[in-house]
Amino acid sequence: MPIEIKMPAITPDFDAGNISSWDKAVGDKVAKGDILVAIETDKAVIEVEAESAGILGQILIPAGTDDVPVHSLIGYLLIGNETIADLPNAPLAAQISATPAVGVNPQSTPSSSVTSVPVTAPTQQLADKQPQRLFTSPLARRIADQNQVDLQTLKGRGPRGRILRADVEHAMSSKVSNTALVLPTTSQSSQVKHSQIRKVIAQRLVESKQNIPHFYLSVDCEIDSLKGMLKELNTNAPVSVNSITGSKEATYKLTINDFLVKAVAKAMEQVPQVNSSWSDSAMLHHDDIDISIAVSTDAGLITPIVCQANTKGLASISTEIRQLAATARKGQLQTHQYQGGGFTISNLGMYGIDQFSAIINPPQACILAVGAGKQKPVVKHGELAIATLMNLTLSADHRVVDGAVGAQFLSVLKRFVESPAHLML
Repeated sequence: MPIEIKMPAITPDFDAGNISSWDKAVGDKVAKGDILVAIETDKAVIEVEAESAGILGQILIPAGTDDVPVHSLIGYLLIGNETIADLPNAPLAAQISATPAVGVNPQSTPSSSVTSVPVTAPTQQLADKQPQRLFTSPLARRIADQNQVDLQTLKGRGPRGRILRADVEHAMSSKVSNTALVLPTTSQSSQVKHSQIRKVIAQRLVESKQNIPHFYLSVDCEIDSLKGMLKELNTNAPVSVNSITGSKEATYKLTINDFLVKAVAKAMEQVPQVNSSWSDSAMLHHDDIDISIAVSTDAGLITPIVCQANTKGLASISTEIRQLAATARKGQLQTHQYQGGGFTISNLGMYGIDQFSAIINPPQACILAVGAGKQKPVVKHGELAIATLMNLTLSADHRVVDGAVGAQFLSVLKRFVESPAHLML
C-alpha cells in the first residue's frame, strides 16, 4: 500500500507550515534518507527525509503553498512494484485549509493542484509531458520568491545544475546593473511576500513591546585590557594544517563577542535572577545558562543558542558561534539549536553603532545590546586620557528583574569586561 507523506509536527507548538520546495519530482526514485520536501517554519527551513525507499507517486500539495496544517496529507510514496493504479482516492489539496501557491488559480478544480503520473513504461509519455525538473535549494527559492527572480531563467552552478543562493544573488545584481540607467517616468513600488519567518518575527516583536514592561540600563566599559588579552591569545593560537588546502591556519580567532558570551554567562552565575522567565502562574528559574546570539539572515533575525556557556572555554564558544551562525544563514538550524535560551546578546558594534536598545526575546527576561568600541577622552586619576569605550545596554522585563538586580548584573559584567582576569577567579 502506498506510504502517506504528511506535514510533520516539527515542534510541539508547530501547527502549520509552508511547503518551500519538493526536492523530488513525481516519478523520481527515492532512497531511504533522501530529502523529499523542504518545510518552512517560523525559524528555519527543515528538510524532511524519506523514511522508506520507493518512487514519488503523487504530490498533493505543491511547492509554494502556505499554512499547510500539521498531519495534512501532502503526497504519496510508492513502494515495491506499486504503480499509480495503487493510489487510493486521497483527499485533494483543495480540501485542506491552506493558502494556494503563487500562480495557482484558487477557482480551478481540485484536480488541477494534483500532480501524478504512472511509473510504468506504457505511461512514460505522460511523465515526459510534465514541466522540466527545476533543481534549487530551499534558501535560493525563498530569496528568489522575495525578490521576484524567475528561477526558470537561471542556470545553476551546483550539482546537477542545482540553483544556489549565489546564482540568485548574481541575477539580482545583474538586474540592478541593467536597470540602473533607466529613469522611471512615474514612481513605482514592488511587493515582497512575507516569509513565514518574517511574519513570526513581526508578531513576536509586537507582543514583546505590548506585553513586556521594558526598562533599560546602560554602562560604558573600557576594553583596552580586553583587546590586549584577545590579541595575545590570537597571536599564540595553536596552528593546524588544513586537510584540503594544506595551508596552516590558527585553530581559533577570538572576538569581543566571544568573550561577552563567556562574561555574560559568568555574570548570570553570580546574579541568577536574570536567568528567569515570567509566567502567569509562577516565576520560572532556569538551571542551565544558555545564551542566544542574534544573527542576521536573508530571511530575518534568528537567535541560535550556545548551551551551558558557563562551562565552555573561549575557543570552544568561538568555534560554536561561527558554526551556528553559518548554519543559521543557510536556514538549516535544527529546532533544539534555536528554541529556548535564557538570555540574548545582540551586537551591532561591527556596523559602527555606538549605542542602542534591543527588544526582549520572549520568554526570556533580558537582552544585552552591544555597541562599537571607540576611543574617547576620559578622566583617569584627575587627568585627561584616551580610552576605548564600549557601551552595553541591558533591556529587562521589570516583572522578572528589578532595577537593583539589573544594575547588579551590569556591575558584575562591567568588572569582567574591564578586568578579564576576574573570569579566572
